[in-house]
Amino acid sequence: MRGHRPHLLVKSCRAWLQETKAPPMVRAYGAVSAVSPQVTTPPSALDNALAATAPRTNWTKEEIKELYDTPLMQLAFAAASINWTQSISSSSLRRSAKADLTFTQCAQSSRYQTGLKASKMVTVDSVLDAARIAKENGSTRFCMGAAWRDMRGRKSGLRNIKAMVNGVRDMGMEVCVTLGMIDLAQAKELKEAGLTAYNHNVDTSRDFYPSVISTRTYDERLQTIQNVRDAGLNVCTGGILGLGEKPSDHVGLIHTVATLPSHPESFPVNTLVPIKGTPMGDNAPSPFDATLRTIATARVVMPRTIIRLAAGRTTLSEEQQILCFMAGANAVFTGEKMLTTACNGWDEDRIIFDKWGLRPMESFEVEALRELVTTAAPLESQREAPVVAVGAAA
Repeated sequence: MRGHRPHLLVKSCRAWLQETKAPPMVRAYGAVSAVSPQVTTPPSALDNALAATAPRTNWTKEEIKELYDTPLMQLAFAAASINWTQSISSSSLRRSAKADLTFTQCAQSSRYQTGLKASKMVTVDSVLDAARIAKENGSTRFCMGAAWRDMRGRKSGLRNIKAMVNGVRDMGMEVCVTLGMIDLAQAKELKEAGLTAYNHNVDTSRDFYPSVISTRTYDERLQTIQNVRDAGLNVCTGGILGLGEKPSDHVGLIHTVATLPSHPESFPVNTLVPIKGTPMGDNAPSPFDATLRTIATARVVMPRTIIRLAAGRTTLSEEQQILCFMAGANAVFTGEKMLTTACNGWDEDRIIFDKWGLRPMESFEVEALRELVTTAAPLESQREAPVVAVGAAA
């Protein structure tokens, strides 16, 4: 009889498990249970985002705030699970001119004594030379900026910009410009010249915006973005952290871009680099956790958008940059300078990319993926297509 007792014990345990409906046994190795806890609460905003099969443009501020307030490790991990890639888009930026702006952090504004002298429009040849150097160093996207309020009365300037765009495009690079407010006709001219994308940041939330900018309204910025979209150009629009805003303004910034009729192809995340001579020259640095939360939240709500580490990247350690990449950032500015502030150099980025197993994204790699995803070709023929960065398209 004693030999039958283990058998009876096993039968009793099985009966008890069936009666109590206990969760399955955990794996016998590792330090973390493989069994998810039994949850009976309604799905959270993060649960819904992880279960989504396509990008949404109907996010509420409440949902985005819930995402932004998620414990940071959980939020970053979720963002990585939505879109993580070893392919990083590298852009170089060239300053074109200085003009009269009223932006309380802008070192290019002629209102402030920052040591930056006003400059005339640079020559087409000098810009193309800079683009060639950038390409030789691994940049696949070349951006040009002029600190103009708008394009009124700048016919010769627009003509030169179009020549620059055409020349850079002939090199096989993506090309982006930021020239202030433009109308639909101007956007179409740039599109015809070969422009890939137009940058026009909304900078911050609608509520905080009047505290830092007075030369153009929030709605004027949104109208420029719509003109860019209507012309068939890719939209690049993002914000600046460290202007004196609150976390609710980061939520408002993301809400603005995530509820546009279609998500921007690129979302640059800048952190203020305080410059003496401007009203924000003594601002405290924006904390890193705010940068990481903004990137991760943006990745969750805009899963196919390029998220670009822009101004202020020089203040981040190598490890902090890697955390940003793991949480969804998949683009950087690299080269000699970002308009008026320092920029991480090509050699520095090459070392980091090699160490961490990252690679520069090819020019037009995003567009190639978009075309692949939307093609009606049979699945078998799609498998034979070139491999591109998954999840990077907008």
